[in-house]
Amino acid sequence: MQVTGYAYSWNVVEEPGFADRVRELGVDEVAVAVSYHSTRAATPWSAERTAVPARHAALYRPVREEVWGRLRPGVPDWVRSPNSAGEAVAALDREGVSAAAWLVLTHDSRLGGRFPDVAVRNCFGESYPWALCPAHEEVREYAARLTGESLAGLAVSSVILEACGQLGAVHQCRHEKTDAVWSPAIARLLSVCCCAACAREWRLAGLEPAEVTRRLRAEISRLLATGDLAVTDDDLEFRDVLLATRQRATDALRRAVLDRIPPGTRVVLHGTVDPWATGALPGLTPSAPGEVDGVVLPCWQAGAPSIDAVATARLRLPATVEIGAYVTAVGANEIPDLESYVAELGKAGASALHLYHLGLAGPARWPAMADAMTGARAA
Repeated sequence: MQVTGYAYSWNVVEEPGFADRVRELGVDEVAVAVSYHSTRAATPWSAERTAVPARHAALYRPVREEVWGRLRPGVPDWVRSPNSAGEAVAALDREGVSAAAWLVLTHDSRLGGRFPDVAVRNCFGESYPWALCPAHEEVREYAARLTGESLAGLAVSSVILEACGQLGAVHQCRHEKTDAVWSPAIARLLSVCCCAACAREWRLAGLEPAEVTRRLRAEISRLLATGDLAVTDDDLEFRDVLLATRQRATDALRRAVLDRIPPGTRVVLHGTVDPWATGALPGLTPSAPGEVDGVVLPCWQAGAPSIDAVATARLRLPATVEIGAYVTAVGANEIPDLESYVAELGKAGASALHLYHLGLAGPARWPAMADAMTGARAA
């Protein structure tokens, strides 16, 4: 299996020994976050600080004011340089380590909060500020421009696209207090975007937007009243129209982004086999696999569901498309036998391992990173 390890720019340029650790670990490339969402990232390899508080989503390349419209990326004042991602890629190149550009596109609480008119809106009229809706042309243009500005003058082996689609209701937001409240069916319905752009598409498909939102609210209320947290289905007869609307917007977003990536560049897309999935790894549309070189599936939860998802993807996707398994060595619940788990993912059809995270995994978790590498090489 080819192995891509993920890192932040400050891990590469500010923390001692990064390149040496990466070479010793044996990853094939390092994915550097070039555009990224807000986070508080631990820095267990740093002697100067314990964490980096990235207060908002930002572009870790120079933000040229003249190229942006109303939507423009944030500037990170928590790093030493406005071009920290560019410097990280250059540093890796000097060390003989391949670098990939890791781009997060529609996940931006700063922009969604400032401009709720382009954020995802549920059937109760509530805005999800962390989620820019791809149905808006302005959002698609922003994502395309963000891609172009991220990659300008950057020599990378691959481009990895995260949040290249719609985010939804299930998302870590401040101190999250929605766990174990919504069933899968309710979470899916709460993730249906009801913004003005999506409503226009429904009307073109013959649906009345006000009736759609009324029916969505009624179905959510009905499902809540059952008290069943395991229910996965609903009784809405127009589900296909809702999904088709989302998929058209997702396809338009992805194609706008792909147009800004230099020809010949390897492109890897974060996604999920469930077409209704929202989030950083949104549901794959029917056309998505044929337009990229690889797809990365969420495999953070060890066990049969993740292994089955890889096997399903291998059966459904073209043989030319690489299947990547996204695995973490820094989860709250440590995977007990990461080596065997990664090997099983390989047997199920994964030809690549995407390993999280080269900066967050400190000395205590580094043995688990090595175990994952052993499993990948054995697969």
